[in-house]
Amino acid sequence: MSIMKQKFPLNPTTEIPAVGFGTYLISNDDVADAVGAAVSAGYRHIDTAAGYRNEEGVGAGLRAGLKSEGLAREDVFVTTKLWPGNPAWGDTPKTKAETIAEAEASLGRLGFEYVDLYLIHAPFGGAERIPEWQALLELQRTGKARSIGVSNYNRDHLEEIRQAGLPMPDANQIELHPWSQKPDLLAYMRDHDIAPIAYSSLVPLSTWRHEPGQDSAKTDDMAAAGAVFTAMAEKYAVSEAQFLLRWGVQNGYAVLPKSLNPKRMRQNIDLAGFTIGEADMEQIATMDRGDGVAWAVGDPLRAE
Repeated sequence: MSIMKQKFPLNPTTEIPAVGFGTYLISNDDVADAVGAAVSAGYRHIDTAAGYRNEEGVGAGLRAGLKSEGLAREDVFVTTKLWPGNPAWGDTPKTKAETIAEAEASLGRLGFEYVDLYLIHAPFGGAERIPEWQALLELQRTGKARSIGVSNYNRDHLEEIRQAGLPMPDANQIELHPWSQKPDLLAYMRDHDIAPIAYSSLVPLSTWRHEPGQDSAKTDDMAAAGAVFTAMAEKYAVSEAQFLLRWGVQNGYAVLPKSLNPKRMRQNIDLAGFTIGEADMEQIATMDRGDGVAWAVGDPLRAE
């Protein structure tokens, strides 16, 4: 199957394309051209968030891309995310009503009547976490979100939803790559039919977030250790990025590469011509280093 057509199920009526285009750290001024180029390159899955402050540009780029390629809105899968508030930053968590209002504001900024996936960006809502989730269930019921989920949630946050007697998320978008494999969390998610969506798949690359102002907890030792992926990629005659993205898709994760370089943009979605062998997959399984470098939510239910 062509990687452009490969999808993973989220719920009985919604599937997510295996490779999406991420827009984190792309400014609202630049993102329209980037998204338009991504659609032209074959991407049919675009990921943004209210917290990225670029939803207007994403929507404009999508409309331009759809027009250019002769596509309809339903031909592209669009994700955005609720910023739930974070008291640690002096940011009051959103109530159920505020969550619905913010989702509608995101739709307005995007210029769409619905999104294919709406996520709670992080588990910072404290006492409002369950009301926020109830709001997402309402958004799904009314058709404003075809699927719903969370991001950066650990097992305790997910279990909080289950213990409240509410339907579980369709997806959890989390950092996943060979150095952060999260086997216990993924096992829990499998048990509850929660699809993993991987971000920061390219952390092991030496060039990952190396520019000034790009937040990263990655150390020089981690950068040096990425040489193993250089060798593996050469074995399969692909780029390191292609190899790491293929690892994610082969594990059943939708992945979200981002590039403003048209050549790399096309490479990142060109993953169908090779399969990582079992021995290499087994070797990579031994490389887990823990929680990751891109995001930290702190202690389970006390990181408010």
